[in-house]
Amino acid sequence: MTPPIVFVPGLLCSAEVFASQIPSLWSFGPVTVASTLGGETMEGIASSILRDAPPRFALAGISMGGYVCMEIMRQAPERVARLALLDTSARPDTPEQSDRRRAMLVQARQGDFAAWVEEALTSIMHPARHADAGLRAVNRRMGLAVGLDGFARQTEATIGRRDSRPELSAIHVPTLVLVGEDDKLIPPENSKEIAASIAGAELVIVPDCGHSSALEQPDRVSSALVTWMRA
Repeated sequence: MTPPIVFVPGLLCSAEVFASQIPSLWSFGPVTVASTLGGETMEGIASSILRDAPPRFALAGISMGGYVCMEIMRQAPERVARLALLDTSARPDTPEQSDRRRAMLVQARQGDFAAWVEEALTSIMHPARHADAGLRAVNRRMGLAVGLDGFARQTEATIGRRDSRPELSAIHVPTLVLVGEDDKLIPPENSKEIAASIAGAELVIVPDCGHSSALEQPDRVSSALVTWMRA
């Protein structure tokens, strides 16, 4: 029997980030999208998700959701049957990255939040999609669903996250590591590092794709996740 699936969205993302993947995976069993708004720290977000999650489940997270997944693996590895890490990194923030995150939060608090978040989320996609009206609308909706206060909590949790690299070798479940070939926010080297550290992990590099793989190349991501669930 395949386990239920729990998706974890990224920074400023709602359940809509996985809208294309859910129909592809429903035949495996229940699929839920966790909230990342239930804690002040990465540890707190992970604990909140674990409280509501099934006893044992397949776990998939994108970007910041990947940070949460690695924290869940730290807290309750026995409950995770499979792991998928999309467009993410096991490394902690550098001081420069933390400074940039706080500067973004300042920008978000000034002026039109909806317009700011639409531009911020769209800018990390492949350049060919920067003018895609449909994707821009999705990004705006997701940002508004998270809200400014939620973004502030997510930002501080991300800044304070731990280095997950030392724990990667302890992961012994079927693992998919996926990244957009043109991801400039978290480059493919980070995913390659994760995949090399987890025994048997499958690395998938998606062509013509920036940071938001689930939205930019939904069919390729869904196909990779289906293969992961069948492994």
